Amino acid sequence: MKAADIRKKSVSQIEEELLEARHELLNLRFQTITGQLTDTSRIRLVRRDIARMETILREKQLAEMAEESEA
Repeated sequence: MKAADIRKKSVSQIEEELLEARHELLNLRFQTITGQLTDTSRIRLVRRDIARMETILREKQLAEMAEESEA
């Protein structure tokens, strides 16, 4: 998922997708342990997506705080 796509979404949508991505990462870890995972690069991609979403979510929170302090 690209950062520009994430920035277009609302905070609640980002939080929802973040929860789904964390759940997917958990499932991928279980698959790794049981030996069922065939595409190991997927773990890296999901982890990066999670980091991207958390970063943009934090940016949005800081922007909201800045707007509140200006008002």
